[in-house]
Amino acid sequence: MLDDFREDDIVRKVGGRFKLSTLVQKRMVALNRGAQALVDLPTRDLMEVVVAEVKDDKIYLDTSGRVQAVADESETVDALEALLAEDDGGPGVDDLTE
Repeated sequence: MLDDFREDDIVRKVGGRFKLSTLVQKRMVALNRGAQALVDLPTRDLMEVVVAEVKDDKIYLDTSGRVQAVADESETVDALEALLAEDDGGPGVDDLTE
């Protein structure tokens, strides 16, 4: 599973190692807060879930650094957006550019 992060395909798909790290961290926060997984896996390992979501093109970072789900499953997307709308107290992308 962690070997997937060493593959250049997943890094290129997301737009770089830093974006991949950000995407994984933010998505794991959402899953820990109760968001539904966008893939069906027989595991409770959240890292495996996030890797599968990235590889299956289910999630991505938008231009403002927020995790977005591909809009083909509207209920899951709405639930994810509601969880991500909550402020997690961490710095936003705007904080990094000032």
